[in-house]
Amino acid sequence: MTEESEAAEPSAEEISEQMSVRLDKRERLIEQGVEPYPVGLPITTTIAAVRAAHPGLEPDAQTGELVGLAGRVVFQRDTGKLSFVTLQAGDGQRIQAMLSAAVVGEASLDDFKSTIDLGDHLFVHGEVISSRRGELSIMVDEWRLAAKAVRPLPNLYKELSEESRVRSRYLDLIVREQARATVRARAAVNASLRTTFADNGYLEVETPMLQVMHGGASARPFVTHSNAFDTELYLRIAPELYLKRAVVGGLERVFEINRNFRNEGADSTHSPEFVMIEAYEAYADYDRMADLTQELVQNAALAVTGSLEVTWADGTVYDLGGQWDRLPMYGSLAEASGREVSPETPFEDLQAWAGELGIEVPHPIHGKYVEELWEHYVKPELTRPTFVTDFPVDTSPLVRDHRSTPGVVEKWDLYTRGFELATGYSELVDPVVQRERFVEQARLAGRGDAEAMRLDEEFLRALEHGMPPTGGIGIGLDRLLMAITGLGIRETILFPLVK
Repeated sequence: MTEESEAAEPSAEEISEQMSVRLDKRERLIEQGVEPYPVGLPITTTIAAVRAAHPGLEPDAQTGELVGLAGRVVFQRDTGKLSFVTLQAGDGQRIQAMLSAAVVGEASLDDFKSTIDLGDHLFVHGEVISSRRGELSIMVDEWRLAAKAVRPLPNLYKELSEESRVRSRYLDLIVREQARATVRARAAVNASLRTTFADNGYLEVETPMLQVMHGGASARPFVTHSNAFDTELYLRIAPELYLKRAVVGGLERVFEINRNFRNEGADSTHSPEFVMIEAYEAYADYDRMADLTQELVQNAALAVTGSLEVTWADGTVYDLGGQWDRLPMYGSLAEASGREVSPETPFEDLQAWAGELGIEVPHPIHGKYVEELWEHYVKPELTRPTFVTDFPVDTSPLVRDHRSTPGVVEKWDLYTRGFELATGYSELVDPVVQRERFVEQARLAGRGDAEAMRLDEEFLRALEHGMPPTGGIGIGLDRLLMAITGLGIRETILFPLVK
């Protein structure tokens, strides 16, 4: 273990003292006419490009190539007439820079030693060489301060706490490769999703985040006020009802990668602010949308890892390959519990059954008891990715009735890693039935269910103009990253909401 790794984190008093010294340096530079935050620098290449161009140089090699590059100082060592610094680029790649009094001059080297601190951004110009130990380096003939860090970095040899990683993600990105890799993985997933949708003939659209009526999901909204319109507005809980309007208008295959807001709890799989992918396809049903979802998820995994057998952060290998199972909710509940259960099971029987297990259901209805019982008996046993199909009708107000099984609707939820990753419907397009469902939701709201949907006349008016048979899906982007990487939701979101 190195001396640096054993060093304790600096106290608040020590940080204050270091900041005072660094601020004094900043003032001194300004007095000398040196800009501590210059606008332009003569950069000619990147650390990554230099490393790629010169792999495996022999010790003491000279290339004759002159470069100008910049990075953050993450290591610094002075040995009399020679100084060494390690520069780190934003992608985490590093290179050593060597400053010799024989090359830059003693005055310049003294200025360097008295000016540069760990955390500063530094520009160097010089020849690409290899040190006596064979380390790829820049023999500096010119240096400039690119940006002065007045607050010291945390101990780079000590792991940041989870709380520090979340609250100060910028430090996490500097210190930890996994943090940088997660950002790159998220970008790769976004690109993959757009490519897969384009290959399937989908058009990307945008819908409002501020809405006069929240809808499209059963969730508690965030409420705000518009001064311009002098009216109460809601942050979007789902884009569904607007995307369906687009289908009514003739945009037969649409998707949106959108940010949603739900005023609910936060835990390892839930965030009040999250990203959802929603897509709708005219003349499709929930079976077609399950196939599309499997394609989207598997392509995303390939884009990030190059394999459908993904390795999570804890080393677990999870197989996203093959054809995923489709498991009916009522049938799987009956098999797992050994009890008869169907859409015709009396409400009182379900209530008593849940009571035996200590399951409490706020604002209980038939479907909520079935879903809670299913989660108790079946959900813990799911390992491979699985589409759980055919949900109770009274918990799915936007889904059409099953074409052959009374009392259920054509809906599935996709489970991976023990959590719900996506949901898919054969959409309810009959405006008369949809109005009846909204009225029933209004009754639930009147009985105190804050997550019940409201009757949306504008959406019903759109449906009354005729919406073709349509399949729809919603996929949690943050959860998709969780399924591929094995990380928690706060790790997959670059800047999660924290208290």
